[in-house]
Amino acid sequence: MLIDDYVAELDGALSGPHGPKRDLVVEARDSLIDTADALEADGLERAEAERLAVAEFGAVHEVAPGYQAELTAVAGRRLGVLLFISVPITVAMWSVLWRIYPGTDQAWLNQPWWYAPASRLLDLVQLGTGLYGGLVLFALSRGSRWIRRPRLATRSLGVLVFASLPITAGLGMLMTYGMDSPNTLHGLPSVVANLVTSAMWAIQLYGATRCVRITRTSLAEAR
Repeated sequence: MLIDDYVAELDGALSGPHGPKRDLVVEARDSLIDTADALEADGLERAEAERLAVAEFGAVHEVAPGYQAELTAVAGRRLGVLLFISVPITVAMWSVLWRIYPGTDQAWLNQPWWYAPASRLLDLVQLGTGLYGGLVLFALSRGSRWIRRPRLATRSLGVLVFASLPITAGLGMLMTYGMDSPNTLHGLPSVVANLVTSAMWAIQLYGATRCVRITRTSLAEAR
């Protein structure tokens, strides 16, 4: 069937989250089938009805950019939601654990000079990442009417994750292993907290990879 071939080509031309992509492709196929059925009911042969339906719908290279823009925005919104929620959760989790397992006075007095600046920098990086995720989420949803280049907003969010995670991990390791532990957090709570943090980072990296991959076209094409 001509419609099936067209839909398969359209599916291959698009990249993005599986669920939304499937919905867009199914919606396009349903629209083509409805048009072809109407033309066939008017007396046309099925093959000719499908040919006219496809011609009326538009060539894949003409239709795909609109669908791809929507998929790109969906990927950005998903990563924005993830950062806006997961980063504060991770920060809050560690803050609570540090309060439950406080350090000794001697440990805090023996902090090296760089410990406090590193701690503040870590807080700023995490806070900035979460806030930027919320900003992009707003820009790609309610603020989409004012955003002329949603592709760039989505890409910037992915790049931010790739830049911020090494900094966050490095500062965390520095503060954990660069001095005697300033708290009494050990054993199972420490293992669970690290597993949760690692899982959050893995999901963020997955989302960032997808955002960068589907927005790697040139700036000229993005316009």
